[in-house]
Amino acid sequence: MLRFMPVGDSMTIGSAGEHTWRYRMWQHLRDTHGGPFALVGPRETLYDKAADAPTSYAYADPDFPRAHLAGWGEGWLHMAPLIAEAVRAQRADVLLVSLGLIDLGFYTNAEQTAENVRRFVAEARTANPRVRIAVLPVIPNVRAAEDAPFAAQVALFNELLAKAAADLDEPRSPLLLASPPPSYDIHLDTYDGTHPNASGEHKIAAAFANAMHQAWRVGEPYQG
Repeated sequence: MLRFMPVGDSMTIGSAGEHTWRYRMWQHLRDTHGGPFALVGPRETLYDKAADAPTSYAYADPDFPRAHLAGWGEGWLHMAPLIAEAVRAQRADVLLVSLGLIDLGFYTNAEQTAENVRRFVAEARTANPRVRIAVLPVIPNVRAAEDAPFAAQVALFNELLAKAAADLDEPRSPLLLASPPPSYDIHLDTYDGTHPNASGEHKIAAAFANAMHQAWRVGEPYQG
């Protein structure tokens, strides 16, 4: 059985009332994977904006495996120290990682963030030397549209992320860089310029699903 762990920031944990792209991925794998699988992770909740805490179970459809390792305001900096224990405890086979925007926005520059990517991968492999990792580049948000220096940092990080993926990819533990959703539009696919709405959730899930199908023959092309 393949055990998938979604790892991410606010775009992955989602907030109360949402489906999340994790749900869209589960639907896709349920319909196309053709074998047993699970979504795993040490957390299950959504972020509750009113409480300013990840305490909500109010999914738009709660009837799916809700496990994940995602946090509102968390990035590569925060996940690198946690990933080894999470992979070990959850016996994760595949990591679906969407991180970086929060790092660049508040904590680290592009080069420092790229170093945390490398730390994250090394830590994950200490727990499972055969773990497969699919990584989504940072999708520029409304801040990038209005702040040229920040946009430049996002672009540089994505270049460094591609280099890290090429450097760290290995046969027994492949590191796959997914393509950004080609038609993603922050005005149409988010509700605030950053966080995905329903169409954005489908496009993020599709980016991971299509990458895994093309590279690893997991599931089928995304049809959501």
